[in-house]
Amino acid sequence: MRVLVIFCHPVESSYQAALHQEVLAGLTLAGHEIDDLDLYGENFNPVLSRQERLGYHEVPANRVPVQAYIDRLLWAEALVFCFPTWCFGLPAMLKGFFDRVLMPGVAFDISDPANVKPALTHLKFISAVVTYGRPRWMAWYMGDPPRRVITRYLSVLTGGSARISYHAQYHMNIATPAQLERFKTRVRLAMSRWGR
Repeated sequence: MRVLVIFCHPVESSYQAALHQEVLAGLTLAGHEIDDLDLYGENFNPVLSRQERLGYHEVPANRVPVQAYIDRLLWAEALVFCFPTWCFGLPAMLKGFFDRVLMPGVAFDISDPANVKPALTHLKFISAVVTYGRPRWMAWYMGDPPRRVITRYLSVLTGGSARISYHAQYHMNIATPAQLERFKTRVRLAMSRWGR
């Protein structure tokens, strides 16, 4: 299966970077074809410019600034997101990817505004590997926006056809080395079985 891995963390020695490597190792073990998109490593520009916003609904001209990323998204049969939760939300870099790439004519068809249709129906699987500094109850209290974006918003964009999994390590601020190692093992195992 063709898998686009979208990694978002600025520090190459971070725990999230180690999780990213576990994702790649597990997917490789399962024999998937991988496109590894490191948003920071590729200097992705997350800023939706004034010009892009003015032309946001102009399909297909709206694709021009981010066509290379759109091509990678449309190539994929599956997505794996790997990112930390900051301020109970997506990192700005990843949010910018959503703002700039998941646009009309790519992620949804808005030609009839009263009946918006999903356009990422080619995706069969979506997964996320996410870390949180705070405990799960606190994320729940705050509405857990990252979980909702992955499990609800992306599901809508696929027309509900993609199978979605969400792997979260909560309370990183007090997690022990053994807990972090167990989560890494769990992630690799999940990815090695993923898509079956």
